[in-house]
Amino acid sequence: MQDTELLSQLAEDIGNAQRLLDLIDQEYQALAERDLAGLETLLTQKQTTLALLGQHGARRSQGLRQAGVTSDMDGMKAYASRSSCGAGLLDNARQLEELLEACRQSNERNGKLIRANQTAVGGMLRILKGSADTPDLYDRRGSASKSTYHRPLSQA
Repeated sequence: MQDTELLSQLAEDIGNAQRLLDLIDQEYQALAERDLAGLETLLTQKQTTLALLGQHGARRSQGLRQAGVTSDMDGMKAYASRSSCGAGLLDNARQLEELLEACRQSNERNGKLIRANQTAVGGMLRILKGSADTPDLYDRRGSASKSTYHRPLSQA
């Protein structure tokens, strides 16, 4: 891989990573609004962008290994030190790394929202089904009754 090709690919992936970050933020909105159709569209776009980032990352790693350096940031620094456009390579690599870290953090935020929604929906389903782990009910004196039989809400 030539230096200019690597520089160009890094610049392209900065745009792809920014797009991914935007998609993840849109996904958060769709999750909060429970917009399933929007989520489906966003997921397709996310998968395409992730696949492209993965392909470019694999190609970069292979090029760095062929140049005799490791495929991490230390290897990029070593490669950049012998390149005529080394400063640009390092700047782009750092910017890409920061964007990908922001994507990871945003994706974790979305995962927490998904787990919270799953817990809420699961709780509602247990109440509707009348399962045994429903909370105790209060009797007419205001104390919690230890009812062993819970009817589904549809039969209450």
